[in-house]
Amino acid sequence: MSVSQPRVSLSTSSVYPDGTAAGFATAARLGYDGVEVMVGLDEVSADTTAIKALAQAHDIPVVSIHAPCLLVTQRVWGTDPWGKIHRSAEMALDVGADTVVVHPPFRWQREYARGFVEGIARLEDEYDVAFAVENMYPWRSGKREFQAYAPGWDPVPFEYENVTVDFSHSATSRIDSMQLIDDLGDRLRHIHLADGSGSIKDEHLIPGRGTQGCDRLLGHLADRGFTGHVVVEVNTRKADDRDADLLEALAYARLHLAPTPV
Repeated sequence: MSVSQPRVSLSTSSVYPDGTAAGFATAARLGYDGVEVMVGLDEVSADTTAIKALAQAHDIPVVSIHAPCLLVTQRVWGTDPWGKIHRSAEMALDVGADTVVVHPPFRWQREYARGFVEGIARLEDEYDVAFAVENMYPWRSGKREFQAYAPGWDPVPFEYENVTVDFSHSATSRIDSMQLIDDLGDRLRHIHLADGSGSIKDEHLIPGRGTQGCDRLLGHLADRGFTGHVVVEVNTRKADDRDADLLEALAYARLHLAPTPV
Protein backbone atom coordinates (compact mmCIF):
# COMPACT_ATOMS: atom_id res chain seq x y z
CA MET A 1 0.00 0.00 0.00
CA SER A 2 1.41 3.40 -0.98
CA VAL A 3 1.78 6.08 1.66
CA SER A 4 0.76 9.60 0.70
CA GLN A 5 3.09 12.47 1.52
CA PRO A 6 2.21 16.01 2.57
CA ARG A 7 1.25 18.46 -0.13
CA VAL A 8 3.73 21.24 -0.81
CA SER A 9 2.22 24.70 -1.14
CA LEU A 10 3.61 28.17 -1.82
CA SER A 11 3.22 31.22 0.39
CA THR A 12 2.30 34.31 -1.62
CA SER A 13 5.01 36.11 0.39
CA SER A 14 7.58 34.11 -1.62
CA VAL A 15 7.03 36.33 -4.68
CA TYR A 16 7.32 39.65 -2.81
CA PRO A 17 7.45 42.47 -3.92
CA ASP A 18 5.06 41.10 -6.53
CA GLY A 19 1.53 40.71 -5.25
CA THR A 20 -0.93 38.00 -4.37
CA ALA A 21 -2.08 37.43 -7.94
CA ALA A 22 1.51 36.72 -8.95
CA GLY A 23 1.77 34.25 -6.08
CA PHE A 24 -1.18 32.24 -7.37
CA ALA A 25 0.08 32.34 -10.96
CA THR A 26 3.56 31.24 -9.92
CA ALA A 27 2.32 28.40 -7.72
CA ALA A 28 0.11 27.05 -10.50
CA ARG A 29 2.73 27.46 -13.23
CA LEU A 30 5.43 25.66 -11.25
CA GLY A 31 3.23 22.79 -10.09
CA TYR A 32 2.75 23.53 -6.39
CA ASP A 33 -0.14 21.75 -4.69
CA GLY A 34 -1.68 24.80 -3.06
CA VAL A 35 -1.27 28.37 -1.85
CA GLU A 36 -0.96 30.07 1.53
CA VAL A 37 -2.26 33.62 1.39
CA MET A 38 -0.19 36.11 3.37
CA VAL A 39 -2.65 38.86 4.24
CA GLY A 40 -0.65 42.05 3.84
CA LEU A 41 -0.51 45.48 2.27
CA ASP A 42 -1.51 44.13 -1.14
CA GLU A 43 -5.26 44.88 -1.22
CA VAL A 44 -5.99 41.67 -3.12
CA SER A 45 -4.65 39.60 -0.20
CA ALA A 46 -7.38 40.98 2.09
CA ASP A 47 -10.23 40.55 -0.41
CA THR A 48 -11.97 37.18 -0.02
CA THR A 49 -13.83 37.50 -3.32
CA ALA A 50 -10.56 38.17 -5.16
CA ILE A 51 -8.84 35.22 -3.46
CA LYS A 52 -11.64 32.85 -4.46
CA ALA A 53 -11.47 34.12 -8.03
CA LEU A 54 -7.70 33.58 -8.18
CA ALA A 55 -7.99 30.06 -6.79
CA GLN A 56 -10.66 29.22 -9.36
CA ALA A 57 -8.84 30.86 -12.27
CA HIS A 58 -5.62 28.95 -11.55
CA ASP A 59 -7.35 25.76 -10.38
CA ILE A 60 -5.30 25.65 -7.19
CA PRO A 61 -6.58 25.43 -3.61
CA VAL A 62 -5.93 27.82 -0.75
CA VAL A 63 -4.66 25.65 2.10
CA SER A 64 -4.02 28.32 4.72
CA ILE A 65 -4.38 31.99 5.58
CA HIS A 66 -1.57 33.86 7.31
CA ALA A 67 -3.15 36.48 9.56
CA PRO A 68 -1.77 40.05 9.26
CA CYS A 69 0.58 39.92 12.26
CA LEU A 70 3.63 41.85 10.98
CA LEU A 71 4.73 45.33 11.99
CA VAL A 72 3.92 46.59 8.50
CA THR A 73 0.37 45.21 8.61
CA GLN A 74 -0.71 46.78 11.89
CA ARG A 75 -3.57 48.63 10.18
CA VAL A 76 -4.71 45.90 7.79
CA TRP A 77 -8.30 44.94 8.73
CA GLY A 78 -8.31 47.59 11.46
CA THR A 79 -6.13 47.83 14.54
CA ASP A 80 -7.77 45.27 16.84
CA PRO A 81 -5.55 42.15 16.78
CA TRP A 82 -8.40 39.80 17.69
CA GLY A 83 -10.48 41.33 14.92
CA LYS A 84 -7.73 40.49 12.44
CA ILE A 85 -7.70 36.85 13.53
CA HIS A 86 -11.49 36.59 13.30
CA ARG A 87 -11.34 38.05 9.79
CA SER A 88 -8.61 35.55 8.89
CA ALA A 89 -10.75 32.66 10.13
CA GLU A 90 -13.77 33.90 8.19
CA MET A 91 -11.64 34.16 5.04
CA ALA A 92 -10.25 30.65 5.61
CA LEU A 93 -13.74 29.18 5.91
CA ASP A 94 -14.95 31.07 2.85
CA VAL A 95 -12.08 29.98 0.58
CA GLY A 96 -11.88 26.40 1.87
CA ALA A 97 -8.63 26.65 3.85
CA ASP A 98 -8.30 24.65 7.06
CA THR A 99 -5.51 26.56 8.83
CA VAL A 100 -4.90 30.11 10.05
CA VAL A 101 -1.27 30.94 10.85
CA VAL A 102 -0.86 33.36 13.75
CA HIS A 103 2.20 35.05 15.26
CA PRO A 104 2.33 35.60 19.04
CA PRO A 105 1.72 39.20 20.10
CA PHE A 106 4.41 41.84 20.40
CA ARG A 107 5.29 42.60 24.02
CA TRP A 108 3.89 46.12 23.75
CA GLN A 109 0.45 44.68 22.88
CA ARG A 110 0.00 44.02 26.58
CA GLU A 111 -3.72 43.35 26.84
CA TYR A 112 -3.68 41.15 23.72
CA ALA A 113 -0.65 39.24 25.00
CA ARG A 114 -2.12 38.76 28.47
CA GLY A 115 -5.05 36.74 27.16
CA PHE A 116 -3.47 35.30 24.03
CA VAL A 117 -3.19 31.61 24.95
CA GLU A 118 -6.74 31.46 26.30
CA GLY A 119 -8.04 33.51 23.36
CA ILE A 120 -6.57 31.13 20.81
CA ALA A 121 -8.14 28.21 22.66
CA ARG A 122 -11.56 29.90 22.46
CA LEU A 123 -11.12 30.45 18.73
CA GLU A 124 -10.31 26.76 18.26
CA ASP A 125 -13.72 26.01 19.78
CA GLU A 126 -15.51 28.70 17.78
CA TYR A 127 -14.27 27.99 14.25
CA ASP A 128 -13.80 24.83 12.24
CA VAL A 129 -10.21 25.76 11.36
CA ALA A 130 -6.88 25.26 13.13
CA PHE A 131 -5.11 28.31 14.59
CA ALA A 132 -1.45 27.36 14.24
CA VAL A 133 0.71 29.68 16.38
CA GLU A 134 4.14 30.18 14.82
CA ASN A 135 7.53 29.91 16.50
CA MET A 136 9.36 33.24 16.41
CA TYR A 137 12.78 34.36 17.73
CA PRO A 138 14.52 36.90 19.97
CA TRP A 139 15.48 40.16 18.28
CA ARG A 140 19.25 40.70 18.40
CA SER A 141 21.57 43.62 17.81
CA GLY A 142 25.22 42.74 18.31
CA LYS A 143 25.41 41.09 21.71
CA ARG A 144 22.11 42.54 22.89
CA GLU A 145 18.93 40.47 22.85
CA PHE A 146 15.38 41.76 23.07
CA GLN A 147 12.35 39.57 23.81
CA ALA A 148 9.90 41.11 21.35
CA TYR A 149 7.09 38.56 21.71
CA ALA A 150 4.73 37.71 24.56
CA PRO A 151 3.90 35.40 26.17
CA GLY A 152 6.99 34.07 24.35
CA TRP A 153 8.56 33.31 20.96
CA ASP A 154 8.89 29.57 21.72
CA PRO A 155 5.47 27.84 21.47
CA VAL A 156 6.48 24.68 23.35
CA PRO A 157 5.67 25.82 26.93
CA PHE A 158 2.22 27.13 26.02
CA GLU A 159 -0.97 25.15 25.60
CA TYR A 160 -1.57 25.82 21.92
CA GLU A 161 -3.52 23.03 20.25
CA ASN A 162 -1.83 23.71 16.89
CA VAL A 163 1.59 25.11 16.03
CA THR A 164 3.44 26.27 12.92
CA VAL A 165 7.18 25.60 12.82
CA ASP A 166 9.23 27.91 10.62
CA PHE A 167 12.77 26.60 10.05
CA SER A 168 14.14 30.06 9.25
CA HIS A 169 12.83 31.30 12.60
CA SER A 170 14.46 28.31 14.30
CA ALA A 171 17.77 29.27 12.71
CA THR A 172 17.44 32.88 13.86
CA SER A 173 16.56 31.81 17.40
CA ARG A 174 19.46 29.29 17.29
CA ILE A 175 17.45 26.37 18.56
CA ASP A 176 17.42 22.74 17.41
CA SER A 177 14.57 22.35 14.91
CA MET A 178 14.52 18.57 15.30
CA GLN A 179 14.09 18.91 19.05
CA LEU A 180 11.37 21.49 18.52
CA ILE A 181 9.47 19.13 16.23
CA ASP A 182 9.76 16.29 18.71
CA ASP A 183 8.81 18.47 21.69
CA LEU A 184 5.63 19.58 19.92
CA GLY A 185 4.56 16.05 19.00
CA ASP A 186 1.01 15.94 17.66
CA ARG A 187 0.59 19.69 18.16
CA LEU A 188 2.71 20.31 15.06
CA ARG A 189 0.16 21.25 12.40
CA HIS A 190 1.96 23.33 9.81
CA ILE A 191 5.46 23.86 8.38
CA HIS A 192 6.97 26.98 6.87
CA LEU A 193 9.78 25.54 4.78
CA ALA A 194 12.82 27.77 4.49
CA ASP A 195 16.42 27.69 5.66
CA GLY A 196 18.74 29.90 7.66
CA SER A 197 22.35 30.20 8.71
CA GLY A 198 21.88 31.34 12.32
CA SER A 199 22.19 35.00 11.38
CA ILE A 200 20.46 37.64 13.51
CA LYS A 201 18.36 38.29 10.40
CA ASP A 202 15.37 36.16 9.54
CA GLU A 203 16.75 34.96 6.20
CA HIS A 204 14.15 32.62 4.67
CA LEU A 205 16.69 30.96 2.39
CA ILE A 206 15.86 28.33 -0.20
CA PRO A 207 15.82 24.99 1.70
CA GLY A 208 19.19 23.29 1.51
CA ARG A 209 21.14 26.55 1.32
CA GLY A 210 21.42 27.09 5.07
CA THR A 211 22.48 25.10 8.10
CA GLN A 212 19.13 23.76 9.32
CA GLY A 213 19.44 20.35 7.71
CA CYS A 214 16.04 20.66 6.08
CA ASP A 215 16.55 17.32 4.34
CA ARG A 216 16.76 15.54 7.72
CA LEU A 217 13.85 17.53 9.12
CA LEU A 218 11.56 16.74 6.21
CA GLY A 219 12.61 13.11 6.25
CA HIS A 220 11.83 12.93 9.95
CA LEU A 221 8.38 14.41 9.34
CA ALA A 222 7.74 11.90 6.57
CA ASP A 223 8.84 8.97 8.71
CA ARG A 224 6.54 9.94 11.55
CA GLY A 225 3.56 10.33 9.20
CA PHE A 226 3.13 14.11 9.32
CA THR A 227 -0.15 15.02 7.59
CA GLY A 228 -0.13 18.81 7.90
CA HIS A 229 0.75 21.38 5.29
CA VAL A 230 4.30 22.11 4.14
CA VAL A 231 4.44 25.67 2.80
CA VAL A 232 7.48 27.10 1.04
CA GLU A 233 8.00 30.58 2.51
CA VAL A 234 11.26 31.98 1.12
CA ASN A 235 12.80 35.33 0.24
CA THR A 236 13.29 35.75 -3.53
CA ARG A 237 13.64 39.53 -3.67
CA LYS A 238 17.24 39.33 -4.91
CA ALA A 239 16.89 36.11 -6.90
CA ASP A 240 18.45 36.03 -10.35
CA ASP A 241 15.75 33.57 -11.44
CA ARG A 242 12.82 33.35 -9.05
CA ASP A 243 11.12 30.52 -10.90
CA ALA A 244 14.29 28.43 -10.78
CA ASP A 245 14.64 29.00 -7.03
CA LEU A 246 11.01 28.12 -6.33
CA LEU A 247 11.23 25.02 -8.52
CA GLU A 248 14.34 24.00 -6.59
CA ALA A 249 12.48 24.44 -3.30
CA LEU A 250 9.52 22.40 -4.56
CA ALA A 251 11.69 19.55 -5.85
CA TYR A 252 13.72 19.54 -2.62
CA ALA A 253 10.57 19.32 -0.51
CA ARG A 254 9.03 16.51 -2.50
CA LEU A 255 12.27 14.54 -2.57
CA HIS A 256 12.80 14.64 1.17
CA LEU A 257 9.14 14.21 2.12
CA ALA A 258 8.99 10.91 0.28
CA PRO A 259 8.47 8.13 2.86
CA THR A 260 11.45 5.92 3.53
CA PRO A 261 10.89 2.53 1.81
CA VAL A 262 10.19 -0.28 4.27
